[in-house]
Amino acid sequence: LILKLITVLASLYFFICSLSFLSSAFQLLGGKSAGEVFARSKILNNPIIGLMIGVLVTVLVQSSSTSTSIIVAMVSAGIVHLRPAISMVMGANIGTTVTNTIVSLGQSMDRKMFRRAFAGATVHDCFNWLCVFIFLPLEAAVHPLERVSSALTKGIRDDDTVSKLDFLKVITKPLTKTIISIEKSTIKDIAKYCTQSAQYYDALKCGAARNASMMKTDCDDGDTPEFEKCGYLFARAGLGDTTTGVILLVLSLILLCVCLTVLVKTLQSLLLGRMAQTLKKHINTDLPHPFGWLTGTCL
Repeated sequence: LILKLITVLASLYFFICSLSFLSSAFQLLGGKSAGEVFARSKILNNPIIGLMIGVLVTVLVQSSSTSTSIIVAMVSAGIVHLRPAISMVMGANIGTTVTNTIVSLGQSMDRKMFRRAFAGATVHDCFNWLCVFIFLPLEAAVHPLERVSSALTKGIRDDDTVSKLDFLKVITKPLTKTIISIEKSTIKDIAKYCTQSAQYYDALKCGAARNASMMKTDCDDGDTPEFEKCGYLFARAGLGDTTTGVILLVLSLILLCVCLTVLVKTLQSLLLGRMAQTLKKHINTDLPHPFGWLTGTCL
């Protein structure tokens, strides 16, 4: 039993790491294209276009946190106004549902398991789509989210600072940092300096951002380049962004499928026999009268 629990935890850990590698691979392959999309700030005033751009960019980088952080940075810099940014964030929440579909495809070898996995994946899709169907027309008509967010930030002073909270990344970074390290600021620089707005357009910085590598080239404040300072695997390999992205994409998908298979098989073996009977007994137990109606609510 202890060995199976350790196997479950290890499989879950490497599964989360595989999602991080998958996100890094998509950023290497499509990160600059995502930045170019964000740079077209003049077309973002249409909420439907903003929604579609949010979807597209999130699919390209396979990370809603990355695309949302770019949107927040652009709003902070004044490149994009708050109103179109709201529809872009909604699009990012739809784009991130592609990840759970990819995960469900890992069960495609077994028809019954794939049916259940895909049904579970579509729950996330339906929830995000329904939220967009409700809030996007409402936001376009009376702008409640814009009003609420503006009211919430009125009391924040310019000198206030907020620390960034990382939960899972604290655990996964020791492994993922040894394999690949992505320079996310490249996407932000393309979005900012290659914009159609004359106020922020900078030809030199735009060209530098477009020619820069998506892999980190300066991980410290010193004068020595990262490839001599940082020892992550693909830095030493000396490969280009596209080649590294393809290799990382293939490896992350293999790791994801292996972890899913091991995780599902181990959980199935854990939930058979006496443990399964115990779980069923407690889950299906009704609360005593007159609180029986609370059973479904509590569970």
